[in-house]
Amino acid sequence: MATIKATAPAKVNLTLHVTGQQDDGYHLLDSLVVFADVCDQLSATTAPDLKISVSGPFSPGVPVDDSNLMMRAASALQKVRGVDLGAALTLEKHLPHAAGIGSGSSDAALTLAMLAELWDVAPLPADAPEVLALGADVPVCLHAPAPMRMTGIGETLSSVARLPGCALVLVRPPVDVPTSAVFKGLADRDGDAMDDLPTGLDYKGFAAWLAAQRNDLQTPAQTIAPAIAEAISALQAQPAVSFAGMSGSGATCFGLVKDMATARRIARIVQVAHMNWWVAPAAVLQPA
Repeated sequence: MATIKATAPAKVNLTLHVTGQQDDGYHLLDSLVVFADVCDQLSATTAPDLKISVSGPFSPGVPVDDSNLMMRAASALQKVRGVDLGAALTLEKHLPHAAGIGSGSSDAALTLAMLAELWDVAPLPADAPEVLALGADVPVCLHAPAPMRMTGIGETLSSVARLPGCALVLVRPPVDVPTSAVFKGLADRDGDAMDDLPTGLDYKGFAAWLAAQRNDLQTPAQTIAPAIAEAISALQAQPAVSFAGMSGSGATCFGLVKDMATARRIARIVQVAHMNWWVAPAAVLQPA
């Protein structure tokens, strides 16, 4: 039996501008998305039917039936490509779910890629309607590890200038912020677009550019869960953190630092002060 193993990286929205709302209720976004080297571990093995098993520190609460996003991705690929084979999927969950870092979407995107190889069929393109139906973050996750600009409702993707070397400290306080409630709390749904990312920025220039952008969901998320503001303040209190903000609709926050050595040092400081927070140092991934 053939088996494929791979890692699904965390997706981090370094910016998230809400630029409008469609008649169907979906919000229009403009976001710089990067991927970090903290990951879920996945595998796929040929099998007669589709099934999934889940383990790892964040496995509680992850469904193991057809509602699991990996299972939905597998079924979509089966249907579109007319595949009769199945697969035994495994997910070792190291990333918190419902945390604004797209772990479920990253898992689903990697499942599509693994099964296309395992079943020897053409992969689904990121703009396929079946991909977008899995969630607004799945198309961009198919482009990992490349940083991308994501616009529209998540379906319009464009490459960006190469980022300078940098790292992140990811922090998630133990709070849940339902995405629907965060969007409901938006005061302005027609904000300005993100500034274009200039080419050739060094670390200091990138930090300055990032500080001039927004996450429009941060304020309503902090209203729902004040611990988000506490996490950002804890990162901002560290002189080596050049910028701190929230990823996606929360509750994961990030601090931008210049390298992994600094990220590890800051992560230790924050973790010791807040033992019940999930804290992880992470390199920002880029194509070779």
